[in-house]
Amino acid sequence: MIPRLTAGTRKDTRPAPAGFDRRLIAPMVLGSVLNPINSSMIAVALVPIGIAFGAPPAETAWLVTALYLATAVGQPVIGRLVDMYGPRRLYLAGTGLVGVAGLMGALAPTLGVLIAARVLLGFGTSAAYPAAMRLTRSEAERTGQDSPAGVLTALAVSAQTVAVVGPTLGGILIGAGGWHLVFTVNVPLSAACLVLGVKWLPRTPTAGQRQQQRMDLPGMALFAVLLVSLMLFLMSPGPGRWYLPALTVATAAVFAARELRVPDPFVDLRVLGGNVPLVVTYVRQLLAYTTSYAFLYGYTQWLEQGRGLSASTAGLALLPLSAAALVTATVTGRREAVRGKLVIGSVLQIAGCAALLLVGAGSPVWLLLAVGALLGVPQGLLGLAAQTALYRQADPERIGSAAGLLRTFMYLGALGASAATAAFYPHRADTGGLHGLALFMLAGSALLLAITLPDRSLARLTPAPRQAPRKA
Repeated sequence: MIPRLTAGTRKDTRPAPAGFDRRLIAPMVLGSVLNPINSSMIAVALVPIGIAFGAPPAETAWLVTALYLATAVGQPVIGRLVDMYGPRRLYLAGTGLVGVAGLMGALAPTLGVLIAARVLLGFGTSAAYPAAMRLTRSEAERTGQDSPAGVLTALAVSAQTVAVVGPTLGGILIGAGGWHLVFTVNVPLSAACLVLGVKWLPRTPTAGQRQQQRMDLPGMALFAVLLVSLMLFLMSPGPGRWYLPALTVATAAVFAARELRVPDPFVDLRVLGGNVPLVVTYVRQLLAYTTSYAFLYGYTQWLEQGRGLSASTAGLALLPLSAAALVTATVTGRREAVRGKLVIGSVLQIAGCAALLLVGAGSPVWLLLAVGALLGVPQGLLGLAAQTALYRQADPERIGSAAGLLRTFMYLGALGASAATAAFYPHRADTGGLHGLALFMLAGSALLLAITLPDRSLARLTPAPRQAPRKA
């Protein structure tokens, strides 16, 4: 068993409050937004970066793919390490790497170096969210107050807000000093996380943990090979790359055989296979974010090339998306209502994708803003619903790795969206490509609704029974 982070296991001397330690919220939230802010700011920087390095959209798409591929691998790996060794040291190492990657990107002389910086950003930003979920679970166990809706809402609202505000912020930074500032901004953000983390995150003992559990390095390596080979094929499918899906299938078989045999697997397939509702939550996360990120990247590039807006103006045009997502998540956050959020969010995503088919190069500005606002509402509903569902469905002892897998499926959706964007915009982001992308998004949203409506397990998601606080 993994030792729990409780008041009795803290190594610091500050007294633990009776309720949730709200001093943890600032480092938890700030660290957790590093990934979505880097995910979304790049949307308005792709065209300026392409111009600077003479690269077409098919090449600059690797700036998106690199981060999400690293994150898809890094989130569950680091989440497992958080479960084993506690959140503090993983949080500090990850957020420190973000600053290094930001500086590297700002000074990058070539597109290849810039892509490498995005890989480092992906790994660095993978630590904070699993750490935050572990801290949330640990505080619930320490206090016996298993009603973390406010904390989960803060994490979801901040991530949702930053994700949709990111293009606007990116546009402002590019207008102020060029695309380099999109990377430079990570340096002060990293420094702030390190200061808050050192000051407030509790130290946890690890003596004995390493003896009780072994790190499944072969399992982690197989998982990484599986994801990398799959996404490399999806980015550029074709008969000449047949070896990539073959490698994916073979690696998946070896990975499954190993994880079912070892005593301390990286991904406990025996538990996961018996938890069908959690598996369906991961699938819903994949579908929801494939549509969300396809819109974010595809629509933003179309605004710049198909509609002729500048990067700064395109970012401002997405403000209704930001506002709608923020208001929706804030208003609905205190009520779990997982099934209702998923159904309403799916229906509104379908409506938003259909509305994209009405958009053209001569569309009035009000229509462009209205489409963004309409698709902002499901962004405020679906992410919060999936996070709450995972908190209720996952094994408490593996909450960090389970949360990491949730983010992995989120970024697999982003990778699928990036691949779709590159396919529909082979040369430039024109209106025909946007409409093709809208039909792709519409199909995914309809499938999301189809697997949500008959799922009766969602109605049974309720807070766990209250536990008595553990004594120090």
